[in-house]
Amino acid sequence: MKFTTVHLENNKIELFNSVLGKETIKVNDEIVSEKRSIFGTVHSFKITENGKDVTCKLATGFGFNGVVIDLYKEGKPIIESPKSGLMGIIIYLLVATVVIVSLSKILS
Repeated sequence: MKFTTVHLENNKIELFNSVLGKETIKVNDEIVSEKRSIFGTVHSFKITENGKDVTCKLATGFGFNGVVIDLYKEGKPIIESPKSGLMGIIIYLLVATVVIVSLSKILS
């Protein structure tokens, strides 16, 4: 299923993903990258702008709001999604647990 479409200059960049973890990147309806991923991956590909090949990178991953993407053209960000890594979530839950346990001991 199609996840998103980005129009960049005269190029249409599309990201598709399947329930089995296959990610496909199409530029102007041509497949330029395919990878399997569960937690996200990085796709590198080229687009043509003004007759020149331009290097792009599209990274997928997970954030608090679900799937997030970052798109870079020649190393410069075009789209950067807010994300919070899994480690941040784990640390938050660990701190919350310690606080709750400490408060329950104080109050009992």
